[in-house]
Parts: sequence; structure tokens; C-alpha cells
Amino acid sequence: MQKGTTPRKEDDLPLFITGMFNGHTTGAPLTILFENKNTRSGDYDKQRAIPRPGHADLVASQKFGGFEDYRGGGHFSGRLTVCLVAAGVIAKKLLPVSIRSTIVEIGGEPTVEAGLQKAIEAKDSVGGIIECMVAGLPAGLGEPFFDSVESLISHAVFSIPAIKGIEFGAGFGAARLFGTQHNDAIIDGEGRTATNHAGGVVGGITTGNDLVFRVVVKPTSSTPKDQSSWNRETAQVESFSVKGRHDLCIALRVPPVLEAVTALVLADLFIAEHRLPKINR
Repeated sequence: MQKGTTPRKEDDLPLFITGMFNGHTTGAPLTILFENKNTRSGDYDKQRAIPRPGHADLVASQKFGGFEDYRGGGHFSGRLTVCLVAAGVIAKKLLPVSIRSTIVEIGGEPTVEAGLQKAIEAKDSVGGIIECMVAGLPAGLGEPFFDSVESLISHAVFSIPAIKGIEFGAGFGAARLFGTQHNDAIIDGEGRTATNHAGGVVGGITTGNDLVFRVVVKPTSSTPKDQSSWNRETAQVESFSVKGRHDLCIALRVPPVLEAVTALVLADLFIAEHRLPKINR
């Protein structure tokens, strides 16, 4: 178990229901199930009266008329990212590129240990920043405007619970640069550049340089520190503390999920351009 993560442990063994036979895909849709075997739903019964700040408890009840499955956060739970990772593993096998995500900072600190120690001392949770880099992309993937590479990746990235921001290349730092500083000088006919402030995308289309982007992960909403929230039974604002098994820092779990959704988007883009390599059987 990694420091800063919940003590809950799941085997996460995939159960292939359809689309797989004798070790090969059949052409039918792949259906993969992951069983939850380490659950404590009673933890959520106790919290039912007080919607947790930062969670979707209240909006879920408002949207679904009180019929939402609140156990473990229901379909707002980060647990569902296991399905994204499973699909991403398959997409990665199709792609001729390298995708790698790394933790840039935790709780405003440059190292994981320092960030987690900060959270432990405060008896609170912390967020983080994750960077994703894709090497080996060809130039020409993506479309202008609505199907730009940035648009498609951002759409997928915000499907990951707890993501609150994204930037490509120089990102928000570009606002502090002159145009001549931000522009990437082209150094050959293949489109390689001396710098990569654009993050490998210009006009919504890949340039052939490394694709680079970073995401912001919010602090875990469930924290043992006292908070205030409205109690739906008493109609009063009360002080309470979230009990149960929760991560000190969700950002620690994000790198493989971020790689997975990136692989899914890129696989779609390669297919659209008929650029996926043929599979050798």
C-alpha cells in the first residue's frame, strides 16, 4: 500500500465476459468486469444525513430525486476509473507511441514525501499536479476547432474525478511571455522545434514534437478534519468529520488513469487517420 492512500485493497482481476476467446479478441465488443470485494457500505449510511462538501452527494440527490446509489459515492466514485485503465491498457497495445505520466508536485511541494508530510501534520488532505508526456506522435493528428487534440484530451481528462484544471505546453505561463519567447522555432522540414512551449500541438493538430500537458488534482474531499455542512434531517449547518477509508492525496492514483484516457483519445485519432500499424497474428 502506498503511503497516503486508503488501506482498502482490491485485487482488480479482470473478468472478460465477451470479446475474448482463446487469448485473442474475437471482433465482438469487449466486456470486462471488475468485482468490488472490499466494501464497507455502512460507512456511507452514517453520513447520509449530511452531504459532504466537495462531493456530489447533494447534487446527485437533487438530480436523481433521492434514488442515487450513495454507497462509495456511486457512479461519482473514483473507483470507476478502473474501467478507464482497463480500456487504456488495450488502447496502449495499439499505439506506436510512449505515454508516461509523472507527479510534478503534491500539496505545493516538489516531492511526494514532503507533500504527504504536510498533509499529515495538518491532519488534512492535499492535491497535486500530474504531467503527461507522449513521445513518438506523428504530425497531423487532430482537427481545428471542436476536435482539436487539446479539446479531445481535455474532454477525456475531465472524466477523471477530482481533475480541476489542465494546461498544454507552457500553459498559463504563456500569459507572462512575449510572442517571440513563446514561439517554437522550427528547425527542420519534419516540424521539429527548438523549444516546445506549444506542448506538441498547434492549431489543434499534432506537430510531431512531444505532446506535453499537466493536470490539477484537487485535495481529497473526504478528510478527517472537522468541516461544516448542512444536515438534511435537522435543516441546520453542523460540524462533522468524514469517517471511513479515504486517500490522503488522490493525485497519487491519477498517473495511470491519465495515461489511460490519453491512450484512448490517441487511439481514436490514429484510427481516424488510418495510421494504426497492422496487427501481426
